[in-house]
Amino acid sequence: MRRRTSARSSEPALRRLVREHLSPGDDEATGRLHRGLRAALERGYLTRSELEAVCHWKSPRAIRHIRANTPASVRAATRAALATRSERRRLEALMQLDGVSVPMASAVLTLLWPERYGVIDIRVWQVLHALGGVEGNPGGRGFTFAHWSRFLALLRGFSKRLGVSARAVERALFAAHRARQSGTLYAVGNRFRPEAR
Repeated sequence: MRRRTSARSSEPALRRLVREHLSPGDDEATGRLHRGLRAALERGYLTRSELEAVCHWKSPRAIRHIRANTPASVRAATRAALATRSERRRLEALMQLDGVSVPMASAVLTLLWPERYGVIDIRVWQVLHALGGVEGNPGGRGFTFAHWSRFLALLRGFSKRLGVSARAVERALFAAHRARQSGTLYAVGNRFRPEAR
């Protein structure tokens, strides 16, 4: 029987992995999108076209669902998300919109505040799970608020200790998964392999 590594004892391995895969910054297109969303922060909500831009960046296959939202519903949900300091309320407000799951909501928050947020997805979760940083949901699908909360705590902890943004930590985890992935991303049995190829 394989014993799970505690989150505390997994920290050195995760820290090494993050350091190994840290990159200097986002690509230019992501940087432009982040800078373009500063207007949303100033006005206190996203427009539907801004939400569509986030969708194209995160997961273009969800665009038809995103387009099903009215401009008024996008304004209301994103205004509520930007107005609260509660992570749960932020997530819940965004997830009221068609096409917005936990990963899409995390993409919105990441592009608004990359210092504090990163995108939760199958890749980063599988890395964290394989190295004992998180428990449960080994496939990295069907995220809940509990998953999101644990993910944020880990990102922010590493961000603080390493002196980088939460987005930089998330990008490093994503890059580590790509470098060591076995199988195709959504295939049954696909997993992050902790050892290098």
